[in-house]
Amino acid sequence: MSFRIGMGYDIHRLVEGRPLILGGIAIPFSRGLLGHSDGDAVLHAVTDAILGGAALPDIGELFPDDDPSWEGADSGRLLGLAMEKVAEAGYRVRNVDINVLAERPKLSPFKEAIRDRVASLLRVPPVDVSIKAKTRERLDAVGRGEAIEVHCVALLMEESKS
Repeated sequence: MSFRIGMGYDIHRLVEGRPLILGGIAIPFSRGLLGHSDGDAVLHAVTDAILGGAALPDIGELFPDDDPSWEGADSGRLLGLAMEKVAEAGYRVRNVDINVLAERPKLSPFKEAIRDRVASLLRVPPVDVSIKAKTRERLDAVGRGEAIEVHCVALLMEESKS
């Protein structure tokens, strides 16, 4: 049995007039993430991590922001399509570890819901999804509350060939 590790990253600017969606969960906040799709930086980082683990093209290549068919797309759908490609490559997700960096809003009350949603999308038990919320201690754009940044590491397992 072989294992592969993938790393995903995303950052989006916070803007007025958009809902804040993280890990497929709507978070009550006065601003949301700017993006061609729904701007869900958590699911974008997870998507890139699993694609990277399988040595597949990244999210920007598969779902380019100059393609109008992806405008406003639900990032859960993008992750589902990426999961299909990972399965076709012979792998499945074993676990993911996600760091969300945001000065505001405070994400602790939403971590369990995000974990459960990400686990559902990845078809793994919630215990195989780690979500940590951190701040940048008021340093840089994230620390000034201008953006939200996400890092994700994914462990993939080779599917047994029967």
